[in-house]
Amino acid sequence: MPTFTAVTQITGKSLAEALGEQLETLIPEPTGVGVFEVGDDSDLWEVGAYFSEYPDQIELALLAKASGIADFVISELPETDWVAKVRRDLAPVEAGRFFVYGAHDADKLPADKIGLLIEAAMAFGTGHHGTTLGCLRAFDRLLSEGQTFERVADIGCGTAVLGMAAAKVSEHLVYASDIDEVAVDVAQTNVDANALNGQVICLEAAGFSHEVLAENAPYDLIFANILKGPLIGLAPEMAAQIKTGGVAILSGMLHAQADDVIAVYTRNGFNLTQRDEIVDWTSLTLVRA
Repeated sequence: MPTFTAVTQITGKSLAEALGEQLETLIPEPTGVGVFEVGDDSDLWEVGAYFSEYPDQIELALLAKASGIADFVISELPETDWVAKVRRDLAPVEAGRFFVYGAHDADKLPADKIGLLIEAAMAFGTGHHGTTLGCLRAFDRLLSEGQTFERVADIGCGTAVLGMAAAKVSEHLVYASDIDEVAVDVAQTNVDANALNGQVICLEAAGFSHEVLAENAPYDLIFANILKGPLIGLAPEMAAQIKTGGVAILSGMLHAQADDVIAVYTRNGFNLTQRDEIVDWTSLTLVRA
């Protein structure tokens, strides 16, 4: 069955969301509508819809004109075996002692590596992205230096790959939280698949706003692989939730955004100890002074 997309861009979150709502009223009705910011803090938004039949070009043109934006670009997506494509594209990833893989590659797990089974799903963090890979490498480096961590939190956990990495090298509980309910469900599925149920506790929370996270602070190690804006907003709370000498591994920022994040965390009592860059993304390792 063919799938058609109609995509345009608009400035302003509220205008983008309103345009998305208008798209949902079209006939033929779209099978899905998406509203996404193009880059962090750009305030430029991509608004698009998916259709199972060719959309009404006149309706879309009128909608674009009424909104004062560029015409929608209509495209037909090729029919794809998405399961086969995902398995082909998501090859196993090595990050020091860690080996991130899907179930279809279980036979490739080296005997000397710590396996992290992650299936592609509706949550961020398969180990292939430069931010997740950077965090795993930073954690591996700390372990190689002889550091150990008893209290660990993975904030904005996505698939919980970082929290599970911490749990694989320790018998202590790890707390993995995400603001998104779907991500929490995906995280729990991965925790179960890795036989870590009861050791990695998955929570739905915005930042640290969960009583379980508060009860178990201060933390020795906190992962936060999110975006520049939320990272900056979390800085004061991060400082309050981590112990003196504790480590924060942060990612989700572009190279050009890293200095702003470093400056805010420095003002909140952190010292930068390592800065790593993978493709377009920067990962930071900081210690609470």
